[in-house]
Amino acid sequence: MLHRCWWSCCLAAVLAVTGDLHAAEPVGMVRVAFDRDGVTEIRAKGLADVAAGRAIGAEDPVRIASISKLVTAIAVMRLVEAGELDLDADVSDLLGWSLRHPRHPDRPITLRLLLSHRSGLTDAAGYYAVPLDGALKDILDDPRAWDAAHAPGTYFRYTNLNFPLVAAVMENATGERFDRLMDALVLRPLGIAGCFNWELCDTATAARAVVLYDAEGTPVRDDNRGRKPACPVNRASNGDCDLAQWRAGVNGALFSPQGGLRISANGLARIGRLLLGDGSVDGVRLLRPESVRTLVQPLWTWAPGNGITFEEDDSGQSRQGFMCRYGLAVQILATPRDGCRDDPFGNGVPRVGHAGAAYGLLSGLWVDREAGTGVAYFATGMPDAPVGAHSAFTAIEERMARDEW
Repeated sequence: MLHRCWWSCCLAAVLAVTGDLHAAEPVGMVRVAFDRDGVTEIRAKGLADVAAGRAIGAEDPVRIASISKLVTAIAVMRLVEAGELDLDADVSDLLGWSLRHPRHPDRPITLRLLLSHRSGLTDAAGYYAVPLDGALKDILDDPRAWDAAHAPGTYFRYTNLNFPLVAAVMENATGERFDRLMDALVLRPLGIAGCFNWELCDTATAARAVVLYDAEGTPVRDDNRGRKPACPVNRASNGDCDLAQWRAGVNGALFSPQGGLRISANGLARIGRLLLGDGSVDGVRLLRPESVRTLVQPLWTWAPGNGITFEEDDSGQSRQGFMCRYGLAVQILATPRDGCRDDPFGNGVPRVGHAGAAYGLLSGLWVDREAGTGVAYFATGMPDAPVGAHSAFTAIEERMARDEW
């Protein structure tokens, strides 16, 4: 305890003087190793909040970025099991309007295509800045939202916009708001104190928020200062934040299904244990084993001309070869193919999970289903992290994957 306090206080003092968060080391980093039975090791270093001098820990909630997609897909599979969603049905029927590629209007777009980034969509028209009183459909009316060169189902292009559409489908199928669905279908049953965009987290959880920083050391997300944010979503066009304006299926981007999950490293480990346990954790059966197999089965494996192996959005720090196999919101690591550099562990072992990168945070959740082991980690204050030595991941991700601190 004394060593941890010493580190936190010294780092806070240094940063207060220099204001330099763009350094070789993250502001804060947490790593949790686990197996099917529980957590096996916790390591934490640095600060959750520089201004407050608050040390970081495995119970502190962080905006986990694109690992949110995997958790969203788990909820989708629960609705599939309940008969409320069909992975292969035309989503237009639930959206209430026609979702069609302008150049391929005869090709239905399904949840399976959206979840596996083979929908023909891009992020070029945006995906998250829809105001509270806005409509997601307006983005889809922009020609830039579509990959002009490839038809749906023929090409992998990692696209955040897919997931606001998934959220809209979920809302229209159930009549319930996306963040409430995620709480009811995944977080609460697993005993995870998390939420999408803070609205459903209690004050005590929000007070432990991990602050995210840019290269100049300025807080860019979740500088909550011990309380919940005044507005958890993009404000309406007139500036207000009355969530009574929500309408099912109109604005699936409102609670950031593509990256807005606030969850601790320990909570993330429970998600990993769900994958290790074929849908069950500590006696709680959330998914059938066949649903987990559906999630982790590769639907796309890179070959020349069939997809892009990195994230094009500016918030990502991936490089060519970063993604070479993908299921339903699940990355599969260590693809044994020329051009693939998707193994931050460096040992060639296949693992499933997802990476995240946004607002200076880098995160990962990876499980070896055969060995029954996994790791969840994140690091903050790394908006321009150095390149890794043996993969397309960053150096800090390689270190955290391999437990080299």
